[in-house]
Amino acid sequence: MEFELIAKTFQGLETVLASELIDLGANNIQIGRRMVSFTGDKELMYRANFQLRTAIRVLKPIRHFKAKTADEVYDAVKSIDWSEYISNDTTFAVDSVVFSNEFKHSKFVAYKVKDAIVDQFREKTGNRPNIRIMNPDIQLHIHIAEYDCTLALDSSGESLHRRGYRQEAVEAPLNEVLAAGIILQTGWRGECDLIDPMCGSGTFAVEAALIARGIAPGVFRKEYAFEKWPDFDSELFERIYEDDSNEKEFKHHIYGYDNNRQAVEIATQNVKAAGLSKDVTITLQDFKDFTQPTEKSIIITNPPYGERISAPDLLGLYKMIGERFKHQFVGGEAWVLSYREECFEAIGLKPSLRTPLYNGSLECELRKYQIFDGKFNDMRAKGGDIKTKLDRHLMSDQKRFKQKRDFKTRLGEQPEERELTGDRNFGKGKYAREDRRFGRRDGEERGGRFGRRNGEGEKDFKRGDFKRSRDGEGNKDLRRGNFKRNHDDKRGAEKRDNKSFNKFRRDDRD
Repeated sequence: MEFELIAKTFQGLETVLASELIDLGANNIQIGRRMVSFTGDKELMYRANFQLRTAIRVLKPIRHFKAKTADEVYDAVKSIDWSEYISNDTTFAVDSVVFSNEFKHSKFVAYKVKDAIVDQFREKTGNRPNIRIMNPDIQLHIHIAEYDCTLALDSSGESLHRRGYRQEAVEAPLNEVLAAGIILQTGWRGECDLIDPMCGSGTFAVEAALIARGIAPGVFRKEYAFEKWPDFDSELFERIYEDDSNEKEFKHHIYGYDNNRQAVEIATQNVKAAGLSKDVTITLQDFKDFTQPTEKSIIITNPPYGERISAPDLLGLYKMIGERFKHQFVGGEAWVLSYREECFEAIGLKPSLRTPLYNGSLECELRKYQIFDGKFNDMRAKGGDIKTKLDRHLMSDQKRFKQKRDFKTRLGEQPEERELTGDRNFGKGKYAREDRRFGRRDGEERGGRFGRRNGEGEKDFKRGDFKRSRDGEGNKDLRRGNFKRNHDDKRGAEKRDNKSFNKFRRDDRD
């Protein structure tokens, strides 16, 4: 039976997400702002969480309704038979996103939803379910746009960008969903080498390797919210989890470079945790020392742009980037994500495509550069062109860009930037973790929520410790939570065993 689903994403990645959903077999796809709605069955919902690279979370709407006051929200929520979803022994939480002149405070809306549910149980049973902010049994999400309200079950739980392979991070690491979306927008699927000359914690490199190998991003996850639902089908999800029919051989290579030794160490740890050392090489090297690759390559990079991370000479850094592109990447294709107009101007090259993308609250641009030998006018005189038909079609849609954007703000109009001693800020000489709660203790391992006994014909399936191996006949040993892939990564011998983590704290809702 099909039902409505909503996949949330970053603004600018909606069409990429829609394309992913088409590949999954979703129906009735409709693109909205920072979301894509579609219909599918339970299997598609499981697959969407497990396989989508550009989704932040997947919601299952319970009720659409209109409300002009908080009391109307309360009445609409209370009219739902909550015994279908929650019992007195169930813990639940409510988060909210509100864009309305009538509802000023999103938390107040969440409280009204909670009150309606609790009051219904009190009236019917004389008791009530408990609220648990961290790791509840049921996570509810209410979205209000003026008077239009949607109440939904959150099937994902922790944001899907938290893949699980990241051990450490530099300051202001690139979001995994955004990184995957950028790679997919370039059209690269592993047809040539990929280079990130300023790789930081290696997010582009790892996400690119997962795309090239056809590995689902969900293999690193410990759990999803739908696994706690009353109708959870463990056999169906186990079958999805074990399905590696989309995995493939990657015949090229991915290179990450950074001029900070600690960043290189962090990126190397993340690559190893993802089991992708065969496909990714991380090297200590300044971009100013970059030389022409011997193999056909594409560059995708996210330099500092003077917000959370800067450089002593920011415009000088971008000028150097343009110089390296022009003289040491002839015939290549480069994609740069940045924020400030003068940074792009300092590159000194004409982009063939500009795409608006949000990195957090910053409306950035992803610009594509086709690098050619000689001067632009000489190249055009010989019949050359830096734009494809698709590039021209996309660039003709000026509605993609705001007319008055913060993007145009000049460097001199910004507050004084922090003093830094290098291209990246690691704070007091040590790298900054993505989140201090993401740390782990020596020797501590995450225990699984459930385990299956090894019996005749059964597979070991312990969610706390994930290990995946293959023998020549395709048998697999699956343990969720800890994951590692052998660096030789041959089809006949593959193991995954991730380093242990402490439990994540739920991320801020989008």
